[in-house]
Amino acid sequence: MQVVVLAGGVGSRLRPWTNSVPKPLLPMLDISLLERVVEGVPKDLVDEVVVAGGYKVDMIQQYFAKADVDFDVRIVPEDKPLGTGGALGNCRDVVSGTFACFNGDIVSSLQIDPLLNLHEKNGGIGTLALWEVEDPTRFGIVGLDEESRITQFKEKPTPEEVFSNLINAGSYILEDDIFDFMPMGKHSIERDVFPQLASQGALNGQQFEGYFIDAGTPSAWSDAVNRCIKEGRFRRGLINGSSWYGSPETTTSDRVSESMIDSNVVVSNSTVRRSTLLSGATVGLDSVVESCLVGRDVQIGSNVELRNMVIDHGSVIPDGTSMNDGQWPQTD
Repeated sequence: MQVVVLAGGVGSRLRPWTNSVPKPLLPMLDISLLERVVEGVPKDLVDEVVVAGGYKVDMIQQYFAKADVDFDVRIVPEDKPLGTGGALGNCRDVVSGTFACFNGDIVSSLQIDPLLNLHEKNGGIGTLALWEVEDPTRFGIVGLDEESRITQFKEKPTPEEVFSNLINAGSYILEDDIFDFMPMGKHSIERDVFPQLASQGALNGQQFEGYFIDAGTPSAWSDAVNRCIKEGRFRRGLINGSSWYGSPETTTSDRVSESMIDSNVVVSNSTVRRSTLLSGATVGLDSVVESCLVGRDVQIGSNVELRNMVIDHGSVIPDGTSMNDGQWPQTD
């Protein structure tokens, strides 16, 4: 089975990390985010991952040409932003039969087999993974009948309009017949295609349990990292306390908690909480790094306080610096 990953965005919410590294290649523990997204599909089911992307696709191609993965990767580039529907529609000449499709930010506990079973049982053109939320007014909600067929959609309903607490979880099993319902050019699969299919009884939906994280923001990135640590979703590295360390050579510390500490990172008697430090980063003495994303080869000085910051790769943070709620270097 082919797996399509919709990864056309520039990752603006994770800037400046993504100014030089496309979001699908950012490491989440020991593998890239893109690999993490397709992890719920058993290896023996995946023959090819098709990346529908428009940003730094050459870097993605080069990475997977060398990476030790169990699937082939094909890039279908978009010359201009096409939306989720246009990006998927762009793949019509390379995708065939029954295939899986995932939004490129999703880290979840979803296993694909139950979706495939419902899809085979009910037939139709698509089967959507669904997630239950407490406040459905912030999302697009999905109505189901007793046979798990989707009856309707509603984007960001008012409290009076709520008919369901289930939302689209950005993970689908689709038939290639879906391309017959997709216009050429830019459009939204969620708004322009799925409601049309639901009105014809051609979509199914199935709720799953566990966890569902859209890892496209700094805070959600940390949520996803810590969930992967908790669930043991890594093959390389080690756990000390509540943090993951990328190599045994990296010095562990009781002052580091709920964090991802990649290989070749040095933390010198400082406090690191709920943060990701990529390879080559260093933290000087008596500093505090809290709820931060710290890029590759960043040098953080002594007596520094960083909270809720995204630090670009290769940056130097001088001794005594204090920064909150932003990015470095600062942009307009």
